[in-house]
Amino acid sequence: MIEFVFMLTHHDRTVPDPAGVYQQVRECGLRYVGFKDIGAPVAELREVCDRAHADGLEVMLEVVSTTREEELRSVAAAAEIGVDWLLGGTHPEDGLRVLAGSPWPDGLPRYCPFPGTVVGHPSILQGEIGQIADPAELTRAVVRAASGPVIAAGSVASTAQIETLDGAGAWGFTIGGAIFEGRLPGAPSIAGQVTEVLRAAAGPAPEPAHSPG
Repeated sequence: MIEFVFMLTHHDRTVPDPAGVYQQVRECGLRYVGFKDIGAPVAELREVCDRAHADGLEVMLEVVSTTREEELRSVAAAAEIGVDWLLGGTHPEDGLRVLAGSPWPDGLPRYCPFPGTVVGHPSILQGEIGQIADPAELTRAVVRAASGPVIAAGSVASTAQIETLDGAGAWGFTIGGAIFEGRLPGAPSIAGQVTEVLRAAAGPAPEPAHSPG
């Protein structure tokens, strides 16, 4: 089983009214929800985080800043919001120093920085095969090289891609924009698509056992 992180984001920005969108999917069986610190104020994201925590979910913040200074501001915002996971960023040593100096009531979050180089906005990851983690065949190489969970962030828009990532050994994947564009089974309903993606992530149902008779 591969983990699905529903991102409340589109075009590298948190969508308008993220709390309202979360309300639509809170009973779908999600384990993880995420957002970016661009597009919504910290107070609004903290509200979403608190609601998700109350429902037993873990919350992720994905950093999409393109400069070191903006990236570290995003890392500091993660502490204020209170997320469980911090994804992205390409200055992990600096990010760790910011995290260590911030108050975290329940311990530091899990930190999964980007490999490669982030360029532009919406962000594009550049680098050699040994640096980047693209969906499909490169994922296997990254999983072998990585010491922590490998999360495919973005560009997943079909159940076939989910199966490929699962087979390649990825810990999880994120989907945001493809759901808001209605590109997954279950469309046009956001909750319907989330349910179908969770079903795909869980893998095929086991064959029923047949007893001799």
